[in-house]
Formats: sequence, C-alpha cells, structure tokens
Amino acid sequence: MLKNMTAIKDYLKRYFIDAMGAMAQGLFCSLLIGTIINTIGTQLGIEFLQREVAVISGTGYTIGSLATAMSGPAMAVAIGFALHCPPMVLFSLTAVGFASNALGGAGGPLAVFFVAIIASECGKAVSKKTKIDILVTPFVTIMVGVAIAYLIAPPIGKGALKLGSIIMWATELQPFLMGMIVSITVGMFLTLPISSAAICAALQLTGLAGGAAVAGCCAQMIGFAVISYRENKLGGLVSIGLGTSMLQMGNIIKNPRIWIAPIVTSAITGPLATCVFKLQMNGPAVSSGMGTCGLVGQIGVYSGWVNEISAGTRAAIGFSDWFALIMISFVLPAVICPLLNMVSRKLDWVKPGDLTLPQK
Repeated sequence: MLKNMTAIKDYLKRYFIDAMGAMAQGLFCSLLIGTIINTIGTQLGIEFLQREVAVISGTGYTIGSLATAMSGPAMAVAIGFALHCPPMVLFSLTAVGFASNALGGAGGPLAVFFVAIIASECGKAVSKKTKIDILVTPFVTIMVGVAIAYLIAPPIGKGALKLGSIIMWATELQPFLMGMIVSITVGMFLTLPISSAAICAALQLTGLAGGAAVAGCCAQMIGFAVISYRENKLGGLVSIGLGTSMLQMGNIIKNPRIWIAPIVTSAITGPLATCVFKLQMNGPAVSSGMGTCGLVGQIGVYSGWVNEISAGTRAAIGFSDWFALIMISFVLPAVICPLLNMVSRKLDWVKPGDLTLPQK
C-alpha cells in the first residue's frame, strides 16, 4: 500500500508538477515573449519589430508573431525535457506539439500537455532499442503523437475552452463570489509547485476572470515579498515580488499559517478587481497566471488594452485603467497583506524566522 502511494505521488509530481511547470516555460518562451515583443514594437514605434521577416502560405510574420506561432512545439519540447526524453524523442516532439496545438484550437495548450506526455513515453519506450534508432524513434514519436492528437486534441481543446467559458460567464454573472474563488485558487496555484500560468492558458482564462486571476497572483507574490522583508531584505523582496512566491513553499510546509495573510488578501483583492475596478485581462491567457513575475501579468493587461484600441472597442487608455492596475497589482497587496500578517504575528501563528528563505 505504501509503495502504491509513493508511486502515485511520483506520477503526480512527474506529470502534473514537473511537466506542467515546463509547459508554462515553453509558453513563456514563445507565445508570451512574442506578445511582449509585438507590444514593444507597436507602442514604441520600433520599425524592425513591426516589419514582416517571413511570409508563409501568404501570411506575414514579424519576429514576435514567429515566436507566438511556435508555442505548440515549444510547449511539447519543454514537456519532453522535463520528462528527461532522449534527444531523438525530444526533437521529434516539435511536430507533435505543432499538431496538438493546431488541432486543439483555443484549448491547444491543454491538448499539447496530454499528447506530448503520451508521445514522450512512447518514444522513450522504443528509444535505443533497435539498430536503426535514428529512424524508429522519431517515426514512433511523431506517428503516435500526431495520431493521438488527431483523436483527442479537438475534444480536449473544446472541453478546456468550454470550462474556461463557464468560469468567465460565472464571473460576469457573480463577480463578487467568482472573483474571490478565482483569485484564491489561481493565487494558491501560483505559490504551489503547480503552474498557474499553464492552467490559465489551458482554460483560456481572460476577461474579468483573468483580472481576478491576476489579482490573486499579485496578492501572493507582493504579499509574501512585503511580509517577509524583515527576514529576507531587498533580495527577498525582489526574488519573491518579481520572481515567484513559490520560494516560500518550504516555509509553508513547516508552518502553513504563514499562508493565511496572502490567501485572505487574494480573497479581498479578487472581488475588488471584478466588482470595483472592473479589471480585465484581455491579453494572452497565460499572463493571467503570472502575477508580477517579470511584470508579465501587467504587460498582459496592457497588451489587452492595446488590442482593444486596435479593434475599436476602446478609445484610449485612461487614468482609471492605470490606477486600477497599480492598485490591484501592487498597492493593495502591499498594504492589506502586512496588516493581516500583523494579526497572525500577534496571535503567535507566525514567529520571527518563519518566512526566512533558505540560503544558497
């Protein structure tokens, strides 16, 4: 029984932590960075970033759009890397990722996640088992991956999109309750060794729900960064606030009560984002789960504004837009979380040193 439980934990870590975390990195290095490059080029009027550098089947691509077009292969290769695939399997996953993302439609990232895992394991099963490995391994990996993608990617993509649509619809209908639920959930995913960015991308979480997700992530990152300043000083403030709140995971395991203040903060800022500030994430869905990591969440919101202006649904970016983004992303978490943490310290739930990051 103990062996079975250990095996289950290993599988969960392997596929739903390591693989999903790697998938988010693949998304960042393709879709997200491509969007950022396009936004910089457009907003700063940088000509070479706006210029088409390639035309494929009649479609022109800038540097940024080339990066976004490669999101499927980037995710699949990242997953293969996390699963320690041999080189021949790893390189073959480019075709698998492209097929899965294309066939999965708007829910492509979730399709890539499942198909890439299956193709990786099948490729590894035959890798170096024959004298013609250079033919057998890529053939099996690509054929299995594309066949599985053809069968399951469309329904997975549609299912993920439908679930994301339900969450966004519910948030529009019940902005207070859903704003709180989405903010707490995505914020906790950000701090846990689970990829909140990959989940948001898989569900295509945008709109008000995306705004609530941004609020929850910022509450965790800025909240933990500020309340741990006395222990970790400037280095901790930057590494958590602009890096990841996952750095506190070890301390949370030792004393789960240090998590109370950031979670309650996200429960407050989520509804404020949806009900008061009407903050929406209409940029890349993956940005909804990034928070202040490299300011990607904020850049995503901004790129959404730019897209709305281009589409004619927004006249301009006003003071109230910037005010809402700054308050939800930085000011409110930096004020609310320390106040709540003071209560935890008064109750002796959080003691000096509980938030100290391990020294390298």
